[in-house]
Amino acid sequence: MSSNDPESPSQQPAAPPVGKTPKEPAVGFTRAGALWSALFLGFLILILLLIFITQNTASASFQFFTWHWTLPLGVAILMAAVGGGLLTVAVGTARIVQLRRTAKKHLAAAVAQQREVEPPR
Repeated sequence: MSSNDPESPSQQPAAPPVGKTPKEPAVGFTRAGALWSALFLGFLILILLLIFITQNTASASFQFFTWHWTLPLGVAILMAAVGGGLLTVAVGTARIVQLRRTAKKHLAAAVAQQREVEPPR
């Protein structure tokens, strides 16, 4: 028997353990399932935010330049978080627009260079 013989014990594939077969899910990943999970998570976060706001109702005073006002502390923190999120979205949008413009310029340059290289028909 040679070492290249496929029947040699060292080269035979290992058999799976008897009685243990991996189960595949009946339905794979779907967009509807992802949407349902995202909605559930969103409602859970909303409930937690509402609990946070109702537990932090102590009034806090704020000053910005010449403006003075008071708000419940929970509402003020929530507004600060929403403002930070909106700022993040604005910066991300600006970066995406910048990258798209750059990609469009590179694509136009590549097409122009390809036209120069190809012989006329």
